[in-house]
Amino acid sequence: MTIDDIATLIKTSVLEALNSKMRVMIAITGPPAAGKSTVAERLVEMFQDNEKAALVPMDGFHLDNATLRKNGTLDRKGAPETFDLVRFTNMIERLSNGEDATVPHFDRSRDCVVPIGTKITSRDRILVFEGNYLLLDQEGWRDLSRYWDFSAYLSVSMDTLKERLIQRWLSENHSCAAAERRVLNNDLPNAAHILSNKMKASLDIETE
Repeated sequence: MTIDDIATLIKTSVLEALNSKMRVMIAITGPPAAGKSTVAERLVEMFQDNEKAALVPMDGFHLDNATLRKNGTLDRKGAPETFDLVRFTNMIERLSNGEDATVPHFDRSRDCVVPIGTKITSRDRILVFEGNYLLLDQEGWRDLSRYWDFSAYLSVSMDTLKERLIQRWLSENHSCAAAERRVLNNDLPNAAHILSNKMKASLDIETE
């Protein structure tokens, strides 16, 4: 399926759930490198044709490197415990109540969070959340599921994920050895954890 095919499928399904809700919360989730951000961005563009929509990426809630280093989890960056779940949950709660908020973004090239990101206002009726752990069946994380009016899980084979993730780190100027080590020691274990502990989504999509 192409990105447009996937986004169109999600949009068609979501439109049935709009009704008269003040704000619709959509979760796009799956393992790292499953295509979540690309699909989420395209979905927001499609919704802009007839509704105000905005993207809320979970990566903006990474704990900073100094905190991870202090906690001894810097080499696990991207795992569930390396996110500020309390702050993320508080942001979701505010947005679900129709409040305005500024959503932080993650700058991958600088490996840090940019606090001033997307401004969400009451005019944004459709919010598309994107992240690895939006349907994770784990303490704290599973509570997020009550906020989603619709959710989509993007499924990709481990072989494809490995190839994509290595290319991702190579594009960030990692050596081949460093890229493969990072993927095997962190990214793929995170992907396996998601696969083994995912809650039921409104829609499961094979992206290959």
